[in-house]
Amino acid sequence: MIPSFFRLKQAPETASTNDDVKHAAEAGEAEGLVVQALRQTAGKGRWGRAWESPEGNLYASLLLRPRCPPQEAGFYTFVTALAVADTVRRFLSETSIELKWPNDVLVEGKKISGILLEAGPSAENSVEWLVIGVGINIKRHPDEGLFAATSLDAEGASRVHAGEALETFLACFFHWRGVLLAGGFAPLRDAWLAQAKKGAMTVRLSHETFEGAFAGLDEQGRLILRLPDGQERAMTVGDVFFAG
Repeated sequence: MIPSFFRLKQAPETASTNDDVKHAAEAGEAEGLVVQALRQTAGKGRWGRAWESPEGNLYASLLLRPRCPPQEAGFYTFVTALAVADTVRRFLSETSIELKWPNDVLVEGKKISGILLEAGPSAENSVEWLVIGVGINIKRHPDEGLFAATSLDAEGASRVHAGEALETFLACFFHWRGVLLAGGFAPLRDAWLAQAKKGAMTVRLSHETFEGAFAGLDEQGRLILRLPDGQERAMTVGDVFFAG
């Protein structure tokens, strides 16, 4: 059952569910709106990348008005990743599921979802609105891309449909949002770290690349990378690659 906090609007097709919810936010829509589409014609990923959106997968965006400082809005990335991981685990209980900074959920080392946060302007150090877009590969996944990908169907959960996945995700999201509101980032950080993919990694920025090893998250949700010389560097952005 979808928590009563959410109001679901569905469409067979749209350009981008994130854009639909952004327009609603700018028009004064109350938080809790969820827009789901069967397919997107202009889906978006991080850093302006296109998000392939064939019919059969989950594409949804939700609206929050968190009334938090801009630097804390990013905590909802972890809320969302934990909710997606719980959703995937509901259908793939015997499968290895890990979290990769900043917002990826991996099944057997392969990317199964996408998360995109977009925040509205802040006034008096408070975010006016936050749009959270989520895509989960259910029936299809890209054969080529920056990262190896998979889907629920490819991993053996062939009877899942997008509506069932969305209902599960929203219940999980509502739970982890409650954890954040009640206890701050610390319990989210602990829960995320317990599922994190660790080890040697490469962090690629737009004009620079760092080699090192996973050394945790700081209190702001930044990746701590231990460099070969033993120094530690806090990363705020970047694409993370593990060997293999």
